[in-house]
Amino acid sequence: MKKKILITDGVHQVLLKQLKNAGFTVDYRPKLSLEQVREIVAPYHGIVINSKIIVDEAFLTRAPNLEFVARLGSGMEIIDQNATDRRHISVFNSPNGNCNAVAEHAMGMILMWHNNLYQANNEVKSMIWRREENRGTEIIGKNLGIIGFGHTGSALAQKLEGFGVSVYAYDKYKKGYATGTSYIYECTSLDEVLKKADILSFHLPLNFETVKLANKSLFNKTKRGVLIVNTSRGGVIDTPDLMEAILSGQVAGACLDVFENEKPETYSPEEKNMYQTLFAMPSVLTSPHIAGWTKESKFKLADILLHKILTHYGIDIEGSKSLR
Repeated sequence: MKKKILITDGVHQVLLKQLKNAGFTVDYRPKLSLEQVREIVAPYHGIVINSKIIVDEAFLTRAPNLEFVARLGSGMEIIDQNATDRRHISVFNSPNGNCNAVAEHAMGMILMWHNNLYQANNEVKSMIWRREENRGTEIIGKNLGIIGFGHTGSALAQKLEGFGVSVYAYDKYKKGYATGTSYIYECTSLDEVLKKADILSFHLPLNFETVKLANKSLFNKTKRGVLIVNTSRGGVIDTPDLMEAILSGQVAGACLDVFENEKPETYSPEEKNMYQTLFAMPSVLTSPHIAGWTKESKFKLADILLHKILTHYGIDIEGSKSLR
């Protein structure tokens, strides 16, 4: 019997093509909702998901034949790995597939913020010519703090090598990652990074240790006038506390690609008011969770999962060369 794989989100065609070439039956249903996937998942041996599919205990009880869950991207908070372990279901993700994209996006937001490019662009297009008011700030000589030095944090650090920036990094679970570099300094505590950083960038998964890690207490320990950058998970930052820190001047501004609630149609009245206030702040630069969303990363994410799935089943076929 052919193994059946359900793909629930948009993915590069290389994954569909090569899985079929390897003998799998592949159903590509990217428009299905979580509720619809729960209704049809029972006969499938594998599932490829993105952020909309929550693989929890309730989901797994509807999937008795499931042998693997493959996550497009890095975030594993949508998968109950204790539940998959109990059922001997393998779990794959592809954090190295979009780490460069996220790093480039974070770098772009940092440069855009320091050079007032968003404001200047809008003003010029409105026939307003304000040069002195849009005088920028160079990042050379500044300290950039990175919280979480995994795939994306380290990719951002590499981007900074030619900018004359000192990188102060902290990762609770890694050691020795700054060895052999002249501009990356491995900090022994989070507080050390907070004291040093002129720019503070978060590259963390969302879990019980990191939820609302960036709160009033953390902001009060930073340098006054720090820039906050978050391209990881919105729940890492306590949004009201960030807004308060910006209004007080403790935080100069923020570059945000991710938010606690990323579905405007579901905002409560309180959330709607909060986000309207946040988005109206001139020192806050935003984007709609697209940091890892590039043409190149779409291929890399699919290609990496392809190789992990084939390896899981002991299949070795000629396919696209992995970019891992």
